[in-house]
Amino acid sequence: MTSKERVHAALRREKTDRVPIFMWFHPDTARRLGGLLEIPPGLVGQAMGNDVFMTWVNNNYAMEGIVHERDGQWHRDDWGIKWVKEGPFNQIAGFPLAGATVEQVLAYKFPEDKVEFLLGLMKPAAAKSEKYFIGCDVSPCVFEMYWRLRGMEDALMELAGEPELTRTMYGRCADFAVKLSELACQRYPLDWLWAGDDVASQQALMMSPTTWRQFIKPQLKRVFDVGKRRKLWVAYHCCGALRDIIPDLIEIGLDVLNPVQCRCPGMDPLELKARFGGKLAFMGGVDTQGVLPNGTASEVRAATEKLIAGMTAGGGGYILAASHTIPPESPDENIFAMYEAAGLGRQEIFDSAADLRKKNRG
Repeated sequence: MTSKERVHAALRREKTDRVPIFMWFHPDTARRLGGLLEIPPGLVGQAMGNDVFMTWVNNNYAMEGIVHERDGQWHRDDWGIKWVKEGPFNQIAGFPLAGATVEQVLAYKFPEDKVEFLLGLMKPAAAKSEKYFIGCDVSPCVFEMYWRLRGMEDALMELAGEPELTRTMYGRCADFAVKLSELACQRYPLDWLWAGDDVASQQALMMSPTTWRQFIKPQLKRVFDVGKRRKLWVAYHCCGALRDIIPDLIEIGLDVLNPVQCRCPGMDPLELKARFGGKLAFMGGVDTQGVLPNGTASEVRAATEKLIAGMTAGGGGYILAASHTIPPESPDENIFAMYEAAGLGRQEIFDSAADLRKKNRG
């Protein structure tokens, strides 16, 4: 099967030759594996069996797509957000609407003049559409986009004290995500539309489920609706403990939930599969805090085999992925044991890397 065929079949709950894979790597892990495989870090995912190619076209590009070499280096993105490299990742160091008045907030303009540039980021991924499953990431969509502009404290205080302003600005955040979604769907051969909106901590939602349903759910549905109208799968990323709103996400059209952080309350992958697997597919669930970095290779292999068997019970409905990026403290033997459990052996990975080296030289 091609990667495209494999992912579509899994999401239709059909038999596949192996479980689909879409693994994300910590930058230090990618560099280490790239050295081992003798390929650039950016090709590690492809060599190691990723079936999905996806690109950010919203503000996550500014967070993850702009890479600095040294700590302290920074950029101000087209939304006015200041990002500073701290460790391996960019972190927000300046919120353009922090402390702003209501009038200043309402006067804020999204970067409409950058839409063509942002959509153009999809071209490399779209070029692989014959073989691979292609996604467009339009996150963050609502709450997460707004707090990046306003600051978390101001955004939460406003949610409680200025509900109409919050409702207006959530709508504008969603407007921009909807616009990017509609244009991407028109221009590119997408297989899924990827939305994202982190609204949960490691223990619970950041707001009550009732508040989420009143303010965020209707706006997120507008984004989902773009993909549903195009007959695309709709995927959604939210870290943390979001168990309380999973039925709502299904109601508004969600097909695939990521990343299933298995150590958060209510987020045990096998329990979620048993409860929601008839209506929802999952991507994630590999424990990146416990067994993968700290267990033995045999423990990783056994845990991965159990996860795959449970998450594909009844036929498909699962994409193997980690609950976060694969951390650099994960031993190579553990990483390869995880892939072996998924039906992708070490030699196959090295052969794939060799093929990529040849293509790059050509």
